[in-house]
Amino acid sequence: QVQLVESGGGLVQAGGSLRLSCAASGSTFSSFAMGWFRQAPGKQRELVAAISSRGSTNYADSVKGRFTISRDNAKNTVYLQMNSLNPEDTAVYYCNADGTYFNGRYYPRVDNWGQGTQVTVSS
Repeated sequence: QVQLVESGGGLVQAGGSLRLSCAASGSTFSSFAMGWFRQAPGKQRELVAAISSRGSTNYADSVKGRFTISRDNAKNTVYLQMNSLNPEDTAVYYCNADGTYFNGRYYPRVDNWGQGTQVTVSS
């Protein structure tokens, strides 16, 4: 099991930006596909963005063109740059490690979740 620590959440006005970070433990990070998910109150957790071990990326339609996922294998960290935020982006954001990235889709590993970081976008 991988230990994941998210950071970078906060309160931002609509139109603003935030960058989330997810630091992973262990020495095999570079072999992991990684995913960012979010869960708003009363809603199911949904995939926001994913990145394969080779750097291929996939995004939810609602964030395409606004969010960018990236990784730094030297730092065992995956990032989510979020621009042009709107109130609908308000949620707890979670990262997931070592899921299955296949055919442009990411399937999370159920035992590799971080604790989440709150993102609140005010109108």
